[in-house]
Amino acid sequence: MQTKIANFLLLSGFMLCSFLGYSQDLPPKDNARKVPARDTTLITTAAEGFEIKEIIQDTVKSDTVRVNKKETLTDKVRYKATDYERISQRLKQIILYNEAEVIYGDMKINAGEIILNYEKNTVFAKGIKDSAGVYTQIPVFIQGGNEVVPDSIAFNFDTQQALIYGSRVEDQATGFNIKNEVSKRVNDSVVFMRNVKFTTSEDIDNPEYYFYARKVKFVPGEKLVTGLTNMYIADVPTPIGLPFAFFPMDKQQSVSGFVLPSPGETRQRGYFLQNGGYYFALSDYYNLLVVGDYYTNGSYGLRASSEYKLRYKFSGRLNFSYERILNSERGLPDFTETNTYNIRWNHSQDTKSSPNSRFSASVNLGSSDFYQQSINQSNTGNFLNNNFSSSVSYSKTFTGKVPVNLTLAATHSQNSRTQEINMTLPTAQVNVDRIFPLAPKSGSKKGAIQNINFSYSARGENRFNTTDSLFFTPEMFRDGQMGVQHSVPISTNFKIAKYISTSVGGSYTENWLFKTIDQSFDEEEQVVLRDTIRGFDSYRTYNGGISFGTTVYGQFNMRKLGGRLQEIRHVMRPSLSYSYTPAFDQFYDSYTRTDPTTNVTEEVEFSRFQGGLYGAPGNRVASSLSFSLSNIIEAKVISKDTTATEPKKISLLKNLNLGTSYNFAADSLKLSPIRVNGTLPIIEGKLNINFSAGLDVYALNNANQRINTLNIDNGGSLFRLTGASANFGYSFSNKDFDGSKDVEPDRRDNSQFAAGGRPDDLFGEGIDITGNSLLDDEPLDDEDREEQEVKFYNFEIPWNLRLSYQINYSNNRREDEISVHTLNFSGDVELGKRWSIRASSGYDIKNPGFTYTSLGFARDLESWKLDFNWVPFSARSSWYFFIGIKKSILSDIKYDKRRAPDERL
Repeated sequence: MQTKIANFLLLSGFMLCSFLGYSQDLPPKDNARKVPARDTTLITTAAEGFEIKEIIQDTVKSDTVRVNKKETLTDKVRYKATDYERISQRLKQIILYNEAEVIYGDMKINAGEIILNYEKNTVFAKGIKDSAGVYTQIPVFIQGGNEVVPDSIAFNFDTQQALIYGSRVEDQATGFNIKNEVSKRVNDSVVFMRNVKFTTSEDIDNPEYYFYARKVKFVPGEKLVTGLTNMYIADVPTPIGLPFAFFPMDKQQSVSGFVLPSPGETRQRGYFLQNGGYYFALSDYYNLLVVGDYYTNGSYGLRASSEYKLRYKFSGRLNFSYERILNSERGLPDFTETNTYNIRWNHSQDTKSSPNSRFSASVNLGSSDFYQQSINQSNTGNFLNNNFSSSVSYSKTFTGKVPVNLTLAATHSQNSRTQEINMTLPTAQVNVDRIFPLAPKSGSKKGAIQNINFSYSARGENRFNTTDSLFFTPEMFRDGQMGVQHSVPISTNFKIAKYISTSVGGSYTENWLFKTIDQSFDEEEQVVLRDTIRGFDSYRTYNGGISFGTTVYGQFNMRKLGGRLQEIRHVMRPSLSYSYTPAFDQFYDSYTRTDPTTNVTEEVEFSRFQGGLYGAPGNRVASSLSFSLSNIIEAKVISKDTTATEPKKISLLKNLNLGTSYNFAADSLKLSPIRVNGTLPIIEGKLNINFSAGLDVYALNNANQRINTLNIDNGGSLFRLTGASANFGYSFSNKDFDGSKDVEPDRRDNSQFAAGGRPDDLFGEGIDITGNSLLDDEPLDDEDREEQEVKFYNFEIPWNLRLSYQINYSNNRREDEISVHTLNFSGDVELGKRWSIRASSGYDIKNPGFTYTSLGFARDLESWKLDFNWVPFSARSSWYFFIGIKKSILSDIKYDKRRAPDERL
C-alpha cells in the first residue's frame, strides 16, 4: 500500500510539472527577444543557433490505413538576402543575413537575419547589430493591410500563427500607436498582447502620454479590447483608469456611442451641462448625432445633426437646433420664456451622377434672435451675422436642336435686426437657348442679318414678404403674391469700320398677375382706400436700344528718360448706348382729391399694378443716352533681379470707371450723377485701395432738394460731391521683413463669413461642438516641425497682422459727415515652440470705442491641445478654457471650463 501511494504521488507530481511547463506559452519579461523553449513552433534561440526539438510520439498505435500527407504550403516561398543565403541540410534550415526578405502569399517579412526551417515550415526573424553595436534592421512583418514592427518574430506557415516580441503597430484608421512586450498572433485577424502601451502620440517609444493595459485582444481594423487600463502622463500613473475598455477601429464604419457633456455656469440660467448626447452610426451612408444642453433654471436645448454621402451621387449635412430659454424665476415680474430654432441644410450633387440635371440646397433659416439668445459655445461666433439666406433648386436641361433649361427653386432671405423675411415658394423658370434663324448652316456668322437672334424665358413665382412672428402662419400665405413673367429678347451685333462693336436689340415682356389693387379717395375721412382685387390680369411692355463700344490702346516709350521705367500702357474702353422705352399710360387710372385747407383739387394717377410682384409699367417716355469709360494703366520696368531677361509688368491703376446717363424725355434733372469707382494698387499683390464717389452737376435748394439748376450757376463748383468711400485690407508678417522671397500667401478667404465668424479671425474665431477652433491650421509634418524648431532656436518670432479699413463720406443732402469710419485688426504671435497668442478687435473712429474684441492663446501639446479664449468686454463678455486629446477617437478625454455671457446684457 505504501509502495502504491509513493508511485501515485510521483505520477501526480510528474503530471503537474508537465501541465505547468506546457501552459507557460509566453517568455519571461527579462528575455523579450528569445523564443520560449516550449513554443508550438518548435524553434528556440541558443548561442550557437537553432535547436531542433524532438517530437514525443503518442504510445497509441496509429491506424494501419495509409493516408497521404496533405501539402500545407499553398503558395511559393520567395526569399533573398544581401550578404549570404546559407542552407543547412542537417538542421533543415535556410539562413538569410543582412537585408533579408521572405515573401509568402500576402505575407512579407523584412529583417536583418531570417532563419527558415523548411521541414517544419517555420520562420524566425530578428535584427542584427552593426559595427557600433546598435540593434538595426528591426523586422517588419506585413500581411494584407496590417504592418507590425517587432524586435523579433517567429511565424509558422502551417498554422499561420506567430509569436512577436516588442512589436509596434500603427492603426491608420484611428491614429493609435500600439507597443507591447509580447503578443501571440492566433490568425490573420486576432492578436493577443501582454503589457501593452497604446497612445495617439507620434513617438511611441517616448510618448507624452499613454494607456497601459496588462492584457489586450487586438483585431486589426476592427477593435481593441483591454482588461484593467490606466492612463500615464510622462510615465507617471494617474487615477484615471477603467476595469475594461473597448476601442473601435473599423476603417469603414464608425460605431455608436455616448458624447460626454461639458459643465459650466451662467449668471441667469445657473449651472449647466452642454453638448451631451449620443452618436448613432446608422450605416456606411449616413449617421446621426443628438446632443442637448440642460440648465438648472429649467432651460434646455436640443440639437440633431446628420451627415450623408453616396459616392459618385451626392452628399450633404442637416442640422436642427432648438432652445427653450427661461430667464429669471417663474412668478417674478422679469420672468420671460422664449423658444428659438435654427435649421441648416447643405446638399451637393456629384457632377458625374447626372450631367443634364442637378439638385442643390443651402439652407440657413430660423428665429432671428437664435444666435443672440443662445449661449452655447458652438454658436458664439455666429451672433455677428445679421443676414440669413437659403436656396433649394433643381435644374434640368432638355437636350435637342434647341436646348431648354428648366429650374425649380425656393429661396429665403432674412434680416435678424429688422426680423423681415422674404421668401419665394416656389419659383419656376424656363429658358430656351438663343436661336439664330438667319445664320448659315455651316461656317461663322457675318453681318447684322446673320447675327439676328432671339430667345424666350418664362418665370413664375409665389413670393411672400412677412416677419419672424408671422412666419408660416395663415397671414403669411394670405398676403402672398403670385405671377408669371414672359420675356423675348431679340438682338444682333456687327462691327462698324472694323473697330467699333455695335449691338442693336430690344425686348418684349408680358406679365401675368393674380392680384391687383384699386385705389380711391374718401373725401370724408381724407384717406386713400385700397381694395385688393383677386383674379387674372396682365400688362405688356417693350423697349429697344443700340450700343457702341471699342478699345483704345495708348503706349508711351519712356526709355529715353533713362531709369528703370521702360514703357507706360493706357487701355481705355469707352461705351455709348441709347435706349428708348415708350409710356404705358393705358395701364393707369386716376382719382381726384381736395385739400380741405386750400380747397385745391388735384388729380392723382395710379396703376392697379402698383405694389404688385413686378411693379407697375412706366407712364413716362424714357429716352436715355448712357456713357461709360473704363481705364487701366500699366507700366514695364526693369526688374531688380539681374537674371531676368524681360522687363517686369506692374499695375499703376487697375480700374478707373466713369459712368453717367442723360434722359432726353425728362422734364428736368436730365443728367444723372456721375459714378466714379476704381482700384489703386499700392503694394503689388499685398495692398489695393478700393474707392468710389458720386458727382452731381445739379444744385440743392434750401430744403436740400435737387433743383434744375447747375451747381456752378448756383455759386458752387462744377461738380457737387454727394458721397465717397474707400476701403482696403492688408496683411503682413515677419516674413515681409526678413528678406525672404518665398512668402506663403494667406490661405483664408477674407471676403465672407464662415460658420464661426470671419475666416480671417477679424471678429474672433468660432469653436465647434468639441471645443476645437474652426480656424486650426493643418498639423505640421516632421520637416515643418523641425524647421519651426530651428527658427525658434534662432530667436525668430513668427507673427501675422491683418488690417481692414473702411471710411464712408455722406453729402447727398448737405450732411457733410463721415458716416462710417472703422479699423479692424487681428493677429497672432508664436512666442515659442508650439506657443501662440492671438487677438482680434476693431475701433470705431466715428463713434469712439472698441468693437467686438477677442483674446486668446493656444499651446500645441503634440497629442494634446490647450486653448483659452477671452472676450474681455461687451455684452458677450465671457471666457473659455479647453484641454483635450486631438484625435477624434479620444476626443471625450478632455477638460473644459467656461463662463458664459451675461444674458441680462
